Amino acid sequence: MSTQNTFSRSPELMSADDTALLVVDVQSKLVGLIAEHEKLVWNIRRLLDGAKILEVPAFSTVQYPQGLGGMVPELAERLSAPLNKMTFSCGGSVEFCEHVRTLNRPRILVAGIESHVCVQQTVLDLLSEGYRVYVAVDAVGSRGTLDRDIALRRMESSGATLTTTEAALFEWCQASGTPRFKQISQLIRELPPSAGLA
Repeated sequence: MSTQNTFSRSPELMSADDTALLVVDVQSKLVGLIAEHEKLVWNIRRLLDGAKILEVPAFSTVQYPQGLGGMVPELAERLSAPLNKMTFSCGGSVEFCEHVRTLNRPRILVAGIESHVCVQQTVLDLLSEGYRVYVAVDAVGSRGTLDRDIALRRMESSGATLTTTEAALFEWCQASGTPRFKQISQLIRELPPSAGLA
């Protein structure tokens, strides 16, 4: 069948060519306080591995690293040096704003902590700047589940699109039967951390 007879790709969908991945403040002295933090870090790591396979640019931030520590090692080794910030919203950092603009990607998938503070404020500022923002709900977290749940509701009602790690990986990949898909499918088949460790 000719591709001329297929549907146009929905503007609601991300692709590897138009999206960047932002990891917000997954820092060593804070992450252990986050509900289900092992699974959260595991999902972010899979997003980063998928981004590398599919050439999706990925970058990160840290908030006051002198007090909260650096990015957790499992994620840091997959990222370039994080952008430092003092404001809760990444949008309050000149360095961050300049970096996002140079990427020239209209869609941003956001992961990290905490959902109701730095993630939420960043998402709302990105939306205000005209970006299409996606939030991987299984790759964001807060110390309290109520804070996380209300933040997700607020971000969605403000225009962010909620998704999951697995959905994002398949969305970036778009098709099966390619060497890249085989690598992505290996990430999908990974078993999550034991519930007893969370």
